[in-house]
Amino acid sequence: MPEIEVWENQYPDRNYSVHLETNELTCICPKTGLPDFAVIKIDYKPQKYCVELKSFKMYLVAYRNVGIYHEHLVNRILDDFTKACKPRYAKLEIVMNPRGGIETTVAAEYKRKGK
Repeated sequence: MPEIEVWENQYPDRNYSVHLETNELTCICPKTGLPDFAVIKIDYKPQKYCVELKSFKMYLVAYRNVGIYHEHLVNRILDDFTKACKPRYAKLEIVMNPRGGIETTVAAEYKRKGK
């Protein structure tokens, strides 16, 4: 996966939220090999770093040819996201387009230890 780049937050002591959302997330169903389409939503509270959006977009595009289950996708993206920007808090939610008539939403949260 491409690296998620960050830039230095000029307000690291201020507790504020950032919301990111796109409907351009795709991956491959590992069972059928068919494409899956999703909306990804991220809310995070930056500390020292903020996520650089172009690099994050390129990171998401790289999933286009990856066979991965929805539950693993959410947790893997959250791990990579929090490793890159080390936020105070992050919540990631993925709403998958219906597969077999079932819409799936998976969410995971990160809370910085000690805070």
